[in-house]
Amino acid sequence: MLGLSTFLPKDPFNLVVLAVGVLSIFVLATFAVAFKPKGESSTFQAYLKFAYACFLKPHTGDKHGDQQDALESFYKAQADVYDATRTRLLKGREDMLGLVAAQLKHRCEAGLISQRPVWVDIGGGTGHNVEQMGKFVSVPEFFRSVYVVDLSPSLCEMARKRFTRLGWKNVKVVCQDARTFRLHEHEPQAHQRKEMISQGQIVRDLDENADAGGAELVTMSYALSMIPEFYPVIDSISSLLSPNGIVGVVDFYVQSRVEFNRRNYTGGAINRHCMWISRVFWRTWFEIDRVNLEAARRDYIEYRFGTVLSINARNHFFGVRMPYYIWVGCSKDSGSSTTKLAEIDAAATESPYLSALDLQTGHVPTDVEVRSKAYESAIVNLQSSLPLPATWYQNHHWRIHYDETLPKHTRFNDSYIYAFTWEDDRADARLLKVTPDDVVLAITSAGDNILSFCLDAPRRVHAVDLNPTQNHLLELKVAAFTALPYADVWKLFGEGKHVDFRDILIKKLSPHMSSNAFQYWLKAGPSVFEKESSKGLYHSGGSGNAIALCGWLFRILGLTADVQKLCAAQTLNEQREIWNRSLKGLIHSKLLSWTVFSNEKWLWKALGVPPAQRAVIEADFKKNAAEFDTATAERTSSGNAIYEYVLNTFEPVVTTTLLSTSNHYYLLTLLGHYTPSSHPTYLSPKSHVKLSRPSAFNGLRIHTDEISEVIARMRPGTLTIVVVMDSMDWFPPTGNQAVKQIRALNRALKVKGRVMLRSAGLEPWYLRTFEECGFSCKRVAVRVPGACIDRVNMYASTWICTKETSLKREDVKLNLRKSSMGELTIGAPALR
Repeated sequence: MLGLSTFLPKDPFNLVVLAVGVLSIFVLATFAVAFKPKGESSTFQAYLKFAYACFLKPHTGDKHGDQQDALESFYKAQADVYDATRTRLLKGREDMLGLVAAQLKHRCEAGLISQRPVWVDIGGGTGHNVEQMGKFVSVPEFFRSVYVVDLSPSLCEMARKRFTRLGWKNVKVVCQDARTFRLHEHEPQAHQRKEMISQGQIVRDLDENADAGGAELVTMSYALSMIPEFYPVIDSISSLLSPNGIVGVVDFYVQSRVEFNRRNYTGGAINRHCMWISRVFWRTWFEIDRVNLEAARRDYIEYRFGTVLSINARNHFFGVRMPYYIWVGCSKDSGSSTTKLAEIDAAATESPYLSALDLQTGHVPTDVEVRSKAYESAIVNLQSSLPLPATWYQNHHWRIHYDETLPKHTRFNDSYIYAFTWEDDRADARLLKVTPDDVVLAITSAGDNILSFCLDAPRRVHAVDLNPTQNHLLELKVAAFTALPYADVWKLFGEGKHVDFRDILIKKLSPHMSSNAFQYWLKAGPSVFEKESSKGLYHSGGSGNAIALCGWLFRILGLTADVQKLCAAQTLNEQREIWNRSLKGLIHSKLLSWTVFSNEKWLWKALGVPPAQRAVIEADFKKNAAEFDTATAERTSSGNAIYEYVLNTFEPVVTTTLLSTSNHYYLLTLLGHYTPSSHPTYLSPKSHVKLSRPSAFNGLRIHTDEISEVIARMRPGTLTIVVVMDSMDWFPPTGNQAVKQIRALNRALKVKGRVMLRSAGLEPWYLRTFEECGFSCKRVAVRVPGACIDRVNMYASTWICTKETSLKREDVKLNLRKSSMGELTIGAPALR
């Protein structure tokens, strides 16, 4: 078969002539299409006309230095094909519209804005955005007025034709410089409001800036990068926007992490950094078409307004990756009132809320100096005239601000370890008996038990985890209960799959999530929940590795059918028969013990067993072996200890609990999903009714930090219940880490407050430390051979440590001082 090189000339001169000829043909074809009479054009013809206008046609609008002339010179020749050629080039427009529509609907329902808001689309061009908004809301019915503001007469004419065709009477096209557009010149309510405010005053640039007549939505879609004088345009948005209004921007950008690395108000920086070659190339390329990508445009709008949501993405356009961003913001002052700051801080630290009357009368508690890190960051920003961190501008204040750039957070590499929780919530409820007066602090893990606590409706639930993505998972669940019907919640967290995940994330969940969590799930969620090749949520994260290995072993050994039968068994006798006949041999396999249970890396990454906890298991094994045979105890290997522990865990579960109806923990690990007859408490229809109520999560606060850091910033004597799972096992017996945390727990708990913990040991070494620090310790459950301690049966013992006396203040201060000096580092307990 002949190659192309066979027909090409060999002489370099002839090659140049051929190249010029091909280019000439392309240019002539482009000019021919460009000057073709207007009418219906094919996609190919539209792109040729686009190429002519962007790269070949001379710019003739610079003669008078007028921006309108320059725009008309660029757009007039391509106005009729503008929409056809921008669909693939200008990505993110529909996502931005979906996000702002969701925000508006939420604020309308909350009574924060007018039931029929006003929308100003700056640089609206042909009106494409307004028509696309129809996918999310009914534009004629939802909006009182829509203003499409653009400086190009040609594009404005296309917009007028569009809305005439659609018959939308509430949309007005204004051909005007965005710097001078004022809503009071068009809206009667805004005009009346301005006259009322301006009476007897010298007015320089007063617009409505109030609910009566203000714009509840201002958008810019790929317009900010084309406005030469962008500072006054951004400034003018403040005069257009109502106090509770929303701003939405989508545009190209390039930026280096050096420029934004120290900012805490940008709402997260996932994928924000662009490589040097990308920055240089795209700046140069877009300047040909008068599109300016200097960082100041995005920086200034983030400085002038508060960030609600921020997204950084790449448009895969003809084999290249073009960076673009979506930003949703609000008034810079909407979250910064002293009252609001104080109320949120009081909830995060359990400190009393100080009203103006308290301050005037002098009734100030002695521990008022206790402040959260979020409050301190807010004060620093306000003193520097910066916007507050993005968490302060959310519609809900569940998530407490944290510094995402700290190494203690970044070391998790944006990945959660646990996609499900290995703690029996039914046992927790029976032992703790939570009341409406309780203030609970618990490790987040996958959030299942946090939701179970919320079902009991205590006064406050503090969820704590050092891994940001574990808290992102909890946020996703909370948002789902807040915004979705039961069927969607079940698909997400019962089946672990949802084919429309990205769509519901943007349209329904986004108003109920922090910017960091939203960015994470927009990036990671589609591949977890809706990708066809994905097996779902419970096959993701570190715990998903364990499920994947189990499935692999079952397939290799031909046990998949028996696993399915085991999970479907309707009686214990049937379940035991399948287990004894088929699956029991796998657990007793010495090969499994050697490859898995003796492998320290596997235990940590998949099963979540750190070295210190492994040592607790080995110590108990040696102790029990020594009671029967000293020589055997001396020969004990780590693998034997773990093997014996796992055997004592699984065997009683299969022989005493029915997986298909009452033990969803092991059903999940075998199937990779829950079933309608076997699932966590929070996934029942009855639980959805409770958790979908507007006030269900009012008392929830999600902290991204170590337990010790969170309780050190809480008002002394305010917590009533602390659940630390098995995290105390993670401390090494040497050092002061356990002492530090136990002392801090004593300080934060009320007298008779309780710490519930589980341990892989029968009598863990740190119980004596609890007793030395003012606690009485009681073992409330213990695992014995052949029986289950609870449905999980993963731990050897469960303890409740009750605070009997408070430590001396001097001891606590000394302990906290050591912590601040960096002598002690605690990370492990908050991983779960």
